[in-house]
Amino acid sequence: MTRRHPTTLRALALAAAACFAIPLMPATSHGQEETSPAPTEQVVDAEVTTEAPPAEAAEEAPAYASYEDFMAGPDAAMFTVNNLWILISAALVFIMHLGFCSVESGMCQKKNTVNILFKNVFIVAVGALGYMAWGFNAMYPGDWAIDGWFAMGSSLGNGFADEAGRVAGVTSEYNPGYTIWADFIFQAMFAATAATIVSGAVAERVKLTSFMVYAAILVTILYPITGSWKWGTGWLDRMGFADFAGSTLVHAFGGFAALAAILILGPRRGKFTKDGVKPILPHNLPLANIGVFMLFLGWFGFNGGSVLSADPESVSRVFVTTAMSGFAGGLAAIFASWILLKKPDLSMALNGILAGLVGITAGADVISPWASVLVGLISGALVVCSVLFFDKIKIDDPVGAVSVHGVCGIFGTLAVAIFGTGSFMPQLIGTVSISIFAFVTSFILFYIIKVVMGVRVSAQEEQEGLDVAEHGSPAYSDGH
Repeated sequence: MTRRHPTTLRALALAAAACFAIPLMPATSHGQEETSPAPTEQVVDAEVTTEAPPAEAAEEAPAYASYEDFMAGPDAAMFTVNNLWILISAALVFIMHLGFCSVESGMCQKKNTVNILFKNVFIVAVGALGYMAWGFNAMYPGDWAIDGWFAMGSSLGNGFADEAGRVAGVTSEYNPGYTIWADFIFQAMFAATAATIVSGAVAERVKLTSFMVYAAILVTILYPITGSWKWGTGWLDRMGFADFAGSTLVHAFGGFAALAAILILGPRRGKFTKDGVKPILPHNLPLANIGVFMLFLGWFGFNGGSVLSADPESVSRVFVTTAMSGFAGGLAAIFASWILLKKPDLSMALNGILAGLVGITAGADVISPWASVLVGLISGALVVCSVLFFDKIKIDDPVGAVSVHGVCGIFGTLAVAIFGTGSFMPQLIGTVSISIFAFVTSFILFYIIKVVMGVRVSAQEEQEGLDVAEHGSPAYSDGH
């Protein structure tokens, strides 16, 4: 599904434009998959330059003097339903952070549980606030510092109109199904996900304060840059790159940022020995299982909300492709791990479900339901092979984050061209360029932090566990 809307939505676009704007912030296409033509109105430094709209557009969209007038009009019901769905989707994506907490802590050792939970609490808090202070307006720029490549961020405004009471300009293609506040909170829930992916990959040996600095910069500054390349109508969007809900822009970005951090940090002590790979067993697989199903639930908001309206056909189709790819990924990973490891492995099955979900995220709107099953099957088998490959080359990823999000994120982006409607070269250029950017900038950032603060705990702290060493309290206590 392209993000171009039927006449009724276009009519609402201009109506909504008359009601919803924020100070110092041009109205742009704050969508996951939006390609807009040249705007008919543009706001620059709170001054409006207006071209005369086409006559038929003026007839389609009567002007509303106020929000109250608009809500008394014929488009209010559709606007309310669309806006409500975006807010529900934002809540579902927020729940995914509970899923990440559960998966990461369950897949790691008991002695590091508090540390993992603390990092996840910090990430979602700093991610949302950093996105409000800088990232949102950098990701959806009104003015480019370097056209199509980089925009300066700024803080989210407090009102709907500028100081003079004038309305912000939007194109007739802008999705009018939600307020600027719904738009922001939905995107803010996405932003923290990239840093959460890194959290699991560096678990059990990273220094807490160093990771906090790293995560804050990653989600506030680096993530919005590549996001603007596509969702902010930057150079990749102009090329025709398609990424519906973020197989590359969220997942591959996080996966390859994680890979860079892992390479600098090194493996957990005792993981790789002269006799080969020594498994470090998860302490609570039931918790990890709960976390994966919580993530699965949240993915219906992650992908379903990226329709950017409550359109029945589009949302229901995305629900089906998302679910079927996730189920197929889990099934493929079950049998792939059974064949390769000689035993059915639950952790591989769980990662297979996540791999299928990551794989379909870029093309959930344009890949057919049965093709989504193929995407999931390939993703599930791919993640098993990838996890075993990284173990073989002695790259320690406790939760398989690089394989699930990085490797399957790239595959899912290419799958848009293979199984959907995209062209292959824009997909390849887009996913490779964003993955390289994430890896290089993450490597530089993490290396600077290593030089300045250090990034790894001592051998003694790692042995006794980060819950006691970093937090002074174990996750599980007998009361003494």
